[in-house]
Amino acid sequence: MNNNYDVVVFGATSFVGQILCNYLKEHQEQPALNWAIAGRSKTKLEQVKAELGLTQDILVADASDASALNALCQQTKLIITTVGPYALYGEPLVKACAETGTDYCDLTGEVQFIRSMIDRYEATAQQSGARIIHCCGFDSIPSDMGVWFTQQQSIKQFGEPCQNIHMQVKAAKGGLSGGTIASLMNVIEEASKNPALRKQMADPYMLCPEGISKTRQRNNPMFTKDSDSGRWEIPFFMGAINTRVVMRSEHLLSPLYGTGFSYDEAQSTGAGFGGRLKAMAGGAGLASFMLTASLAPGRWLLGKILPEPGEGPSPKEQLEGFFDIRFTGTTASGKTLSCKVTGDRDPGYGSTAKMLAQSAICLVKDKDQLAGGFWTTASGLGESLVTRLENHAGLSFEVLK
Repeated sequence: MNNNYDVVVFGATSFVGQILCNYLKEHQEQPALNWAIAGRSKTKLEQVKAELGLTQDILVADASDASALNALCQQTKLIITTVGPYALYGEPLVKACAETGTDYCDLTGEVQFIRSMIDRYEATAQQSGARIIHCCGFDSIPSDMGVWFTQQQSIKQFGEPCQNIHMQVKAAKGGLSGGTIASLMNVIEEASKNPALRKQMADPYMLCPEGISKTRQRNNPMFTKDSDSGRWEIPFFMGAINTRVVMRSEHLLSPLYGTGFSYDEAQSTGAGFGGRLKAMAGGAGLASFMLTASLAPGRWLLGKILPEPGEGPSPKEQLEGFFDIRFTGTTASGKTLSCKVTGDRDPGYGSTAKMLAQSAICLVKDKDQLAGGFWTTASGLGESLVTRLENHAGLSFEVLK
């Protein structure tokens, strides 16, 4: 293995791939990161290289070409991939990384894809030494690392972890890209056609091994009033992803999270009568969207009105975006703790690109002793990633009370 590069960005011509490359170009640290860009079209890669003013090498590989992907793996320590939907295009690269011992980071939120990759390649990755970490973007770093941070602070203050943590998205601003929508639609389409998959995806412990001890998790109603914050809330639409990742971290980090741990997520709509009206409308809207997307004609209609792959928020919208997420934890003895995680760019792209980049850099530079296998950001990167996110990615982790 030559390892000519520390990192290769595969899918550099995608919407988030270009944001990621621009961030890597501007982000400077010592020793300098040696990285390259890759994708299936040399012409498009050359165009991105010129537009962004990059000096990096270009590598050509198609997501379905096993030999080209293996050759790509031979040239680098780690591959970041933005090529989705991952359930359609992602498996050959995971397989190549697992077999060649190449580290891997992505930003998938497709839990059915993650489950199948763990089932098929975890033993191979453990043997080869490949460290594979999914969900290194807005799904699910703020949730996963926010819970990890809250637990660390609870142990520090009270000498015990929180037995229950409730996450609430207090505020967020940003847009969705066509790539994210395509991935979401693919998940919904797969689930609509496969009753066994729907049942599997309903399990909060979907990403954990079979046979482990399980704690009953809360199912949030379509709208309710949070007793801790006093704000009305609806289920967070990414909660079905984030909760599964958090529970895998809980399993991998046991006994850090204690016994009987439960976790749920919601999105605030505000306080008072106005907050209640927004919650009622938001809950109804979320239910209507899921119903529409579960039907083939509905997915066709949504495909006509929602952004297509390659489209997304403007640079101005990315700069003006942000997120503010709160975590309220309660220990087994009844002590409570509140923490928050904030980000200074739009969640899905401006901030996600920085989180993904820092996850990869953290894995390459800070985690030599981490064994091969499928990790979460919390279980694999922990405090090192929190430090990097605060220093280089515009995130903050703070205890409120």
